[in-house]
Amino acid sequence: MTQRAALSTTGQRPSTAMSLLLKGSPILAVILALLLGALIIAAVGVSPLAAYQAMVKGAFGSPRALTQASLRAVPLLLISLGLVLAFRSRIWNIGAEGQLYMGAWAAALFALSFPDLPPALMLMGLLLVGFAGGALWGLVPALLRAYLGANEIVTSLLLNYVAIFWVSYQVRLPMKDPTSFLPQSAVLPASASLPVLPGTRLHMGVILGLILVPAIAFILWKTPLGYRLRVVGSNPNAARFAGINVPLHIIIVMVISGGLAGIAGMIEVAGVHHRLIQDISPGFGFTAIVVALLGQLHPAGALLAAYFFASLVIGADSMQRIVGLPVALTEVIQALVVLFVLASEAFRRRVRRVVG
Repeated sequence: MTQRAALSTTGQRPSTAMSLLLKGSPILAVILALLLGALIIAAVGVSPLAAYQAMVKGAFGSPRALTQASLRAVPLLLISLGLVLAFRSRIWNIGAEGQLYMGAWAAALFALSFPDLPPALMLMGLLLVGFAGGALWGLVPALLRAYLGANEIVTSLLLNYVAIFWVSYQVRLPMKDPTSFLPQSAVLPASASLPVLPGTRLHMGVILGLILVPAIAFILWKTPLGYRLRVVGSNPNAARFAGINVPLHIIIVMVISGGLAGIAGMIEVAGVHHRLIQDISPGFGFTAIVVALLGQLHPAGALLAAYFFASLVIGADSMQRIVGLPVALTEVIQALVVLFVLASEAFRRRVRRVVG
């Protein structure tokens, strides 16, 4: 007798108690990670309470901190929204980092090639070109998966490094700023700077991210496309039997996911750095995977998770500065959160298989 059958014959309802465990596991994972981090902090002779107070104050204690967290959350949110679409379709896009780099490179190249465009046309062009750069980089593993059966995890992951080295080459030779010794492009024209909200440092990307949250939710649950994507994700064979073109939908979801990552790269170029730099991303594409999982593959959850991770990074910098924790230790705490969230997702999947 299987575990599921045994539970059924005893009259128990595993779904009620287990669903609470499953829904709460990402939050529980974060709590456990922070508790383990507290033990590590105490082991180096620093008060965990003082350290975490410094982290909270650094992340939420001033308008400047809230602004910094919001700006850092934008690329995480945009990329994770694309990953929500992909993961719900059971398409494992691990190439968002490279897609971000290609969107950033395409946007910088466009802005530097057409410096005299009026601001409205420039911003529209940046948006379209940034999306296209990421989308084309997502199209490659999509075509390989759809028509050759190649594993998109491997192909999209390897393409990350191609994109990163391509941008590194561009900012060191063809696009290098001749007035600087650093690997970076020239400053973009003023028309290529994203507008900011009056009296703040918040750029247009923040508004775009907030608009896309309900838009992606609408696509997923209120449109035929979203329904087909969810069917492909739940049972590809049933989708084929129902007449759904599975290869086409693999391509669609990878193009959208890559395009959103490309827009995130464009925003980093036009809204933050105002030029293309070698390390345009500190790993946004990889962190966004955890953001999507922590957000339970829901757009609203991704919004909360993106801001949480951004706040964690900003707060960790403050914790290092105020209580004197080593840089490596603050990075260990961030890594623990990532590790525990990923472990909780694996645990949730295993429990679901057991209880059905």
